[in-house]
Amino acid sequence: MAGPSDEYVETPGATDTSDYEAFLNDYSSHFAHEGEILHGQVLAVSAKEVIVDIGRKIEGLVPAEQFPQIEGHPAVKAGDAIEVMIDRNGIPVEGYILLSYERAHRRQVWDHLEKAASSGASVTGRVVSKIKGGLAVDIGITAFLPTSQVEIRPIHNVDAYIGQEIDVRILKLNRKRGNAVVSRRVLLENELEARKAEALANIYEGAEVTGTVKNLTDYGAFIDLGGIDGLLHVSDLSYGNVTHPSAVVQVGEQITVKVLKFDRQKERISLGLKQMRPDPWEDIETRYPAQSRIIGRIVSVTDYGAFVEIEPGVEGLIHISEMTWSRRMKHPTKVVKTGDQVEAVVLDVRPRERRISLGIKQLEADPWTTVADRYSVGSVVEGRVRKLAEFGAFVEIEEGIDGLVHVSDMSWTSHVKHPSELVKKGQLVQAVILHIDAANRRLSLGMKQLQPDAWETFFRAHYVGDVVRGRVCRATAFGVFVELSPGVEGLCHVSEIRGDSGKRRNAKPHPTEEIALPIGQEFEFKIIKMNEAQRRIGLSLRAITEEDERARLQDYRRQAAVATSTVGDALKQQPEEKKQ
Repeated sequence: MAGPSDEYVETPGATDTSDYEAFLNDYSSHFAHEGEILHGQVLAVSAKEVIVDIGRKIEGLVPAEQFPQIEGHPAVKAGDAIEVMIDRNGIPVEGYILLSYERAHRRQVWDHLEKAASSGASVTGRVVSKIKGGLAVDIGITAFLPTSQVEIRPIHNVDAYIGQEIDVRILKLNRKRGNAVVSRRVLLENELEARKAEALANIYEGAEVTGTVKNLTDYGAFIDLGGIDGLLHVSDLSYGNVTHPSAVVQVGEQITVKVLKFDRQKERISLGLKQMRPDPWEDIETRYPAQSRIIGRIVSVTDYGAFVEIEPGVEGLIHISEMTWSRRMKHPTKVVKTGDQVEAVVLDVRPRERRISLGIKQLEADPWTTVADRYSVGSVVEGRVRKLAEFGAFVEIEEGIDGLVHVSDMSWTSHVKHPSELVKKGQLVQAVILHIDAANRRLSLGMKQLQPDAWETFFRAHYVGDVVRGRVCRATAFGVFVELSPGVEGLCHVSEIRGDSGKRRNAKPHPTEEIALPIGQEFEFKIIKMNEAQRRIGLSLRAITEEDERARLQDYRRQAAVATSTVGDALKQQPEEKKQ
C-alpha cells in the first residue's frame, strides 16, 4: 500500500480532530489500548514522515523528526522493525493512524532503566559534557555522574572522559522528575574485588604470576596482579646493579614475576623478576676462571674504576690501578667511558661476594718483567718528576716504570731537607740507576752521582798535616766552619783558633759572642783530623801560628848562632895580630 509522498498537501475537508477521535473509537477493537507499545515494520521513509505497518487494516505514520537524523533524513530504512505507540495528541493525517516513536522509545528506556536500577545491573552511557560537580551522561536520558563516583581514587580533571562510552550503575532514578544519578566507581570497586579474590586464590610463595607495572619508585616497582598490588624491590629486578627500576621495567609493561613472600592476612606480596632466571653467579668460576679474557661493555665509571657488564646480571670492576702500568692516570675516564666495549683479563672471582676483579693493563706485558734487561746499574736515564714526597722524588723513566731519587742522593754538597729545593713536579731530569729490584717493582736513582763527589776528591788529594787555604763561611758557639773547596767544609774548633786556646778551651761562650776569625775572610789552616766515612775534616789555625813561631824562633836561633860564631872567630884572631 502506497504512503503519502513528500508532496502530500492537506485538501479542504480533511479529517479534523473530532472526526479522528470518532475514527479511533469506531476501530477501537482493532487498535491497542492507551499506552500499549506496538511492534511495526517500516514500509516507506521520506524527509517528513515514516510509514509503518503495525499489523492492522490501516497503516501508521510517524513524523520523521522523531528519529535520529543522518544528513537530513531519518536514520531508518524500509524493512526495519521498530516499536511505536498510538499518538492521540498529534495532528491526524487522512488515511493513517498517527504513531509516536519518541513516546515508545522513552517508555522503553525508562522501563529498561527501572529494571536495571532495581536489579543493580550496569547500563552503558556516553559522557556528553562536564557540568558542575561532575559529568552529564546519556543513558537514554541525561544522568548525573558526580566527580567522586568517576574513579576509585579522587581525580581533579574529568575533561578526558568527555565523549567516552562508560558503564555505570544507577544510584537514584525518578521517572516523574525525569532525572537519574549514576556511579562508575561502584562498578570499578566490584570489579576490583572480584579480580582481587581471583588473584588471591592463585597467589602463593613460589608461584609465577603475570601483572602490569603500575608505578615506579626509587626503591622498586608496584605490580598490579589483578586487584592487588605486589612490590618488586629494586634488588630483585636483576642480578646486576640497578640504580633505578626504570632501567629494567616501564609503567604499563606486562611482566611475569615470582612470588617470594606472601602475607595473606596483611595482603602483602613481595615479588622477584631476577628469580625467573638462573643465578648467573652459581657457576661463575667455571665460566670465567682467573687469567681468562672477557669482552664486556662499560656500564658506569667512578673515581676508583669502571664497572663492566660481562653478561646480564654479571658485572666486574676494573680498578683504576689495573687500567694502565703507568701511575700518571688521574681518572678512569682518561682510559674508558660509559658504553665502550672493552677486553679485559679476569684477575679474581669471588662468587659469595658476587665480585669479579678485572684488568686491562694485563693485556700488555708488564714493563717490570724486562726492566733488568733494558736497564743496568750505573746507566744514565732521563725522566719526568711525577710526584714529590718528604723523602724524595719519583721519576717516571718510561710508562709504568718509576724510580725514586732519595733526598740523600740529590746533592753531594747540600743538605737537602725536601726534594722541592732542587726539583719540581713535571720537570725533566737526568739520573743514574743505583739499584734495580724488579721483584718488588723498585728502582733507585741518584742525581748527585752525575757529578764527581767533591768530598771523595778532596780526601784523595789531602792528608793529615797538610796546610790548606779556606774561607770562613759561618760561625757557631764551638768554632767556625771553613769552606775548603765547593761543597767541602772543615771545622776549626774554638780551641784551635789563634789566641783563644787558653781562654776558650773549657769555656762555652754564647753563640752571639764575637769570634776571633771574621766571616768571609781567608786563612791558612792545618788539617789535624780526617774522617772520610763521616765526611768530617778538623782544622787548626793555632797549629799554623805555632809552627810559624817555631820557625821564626829557629831562624832567630840560627841567626844568633851565626852571629856568635862570627864574634868568636874575631876574638881568636886579635892576639895573633898583637903578637905580630
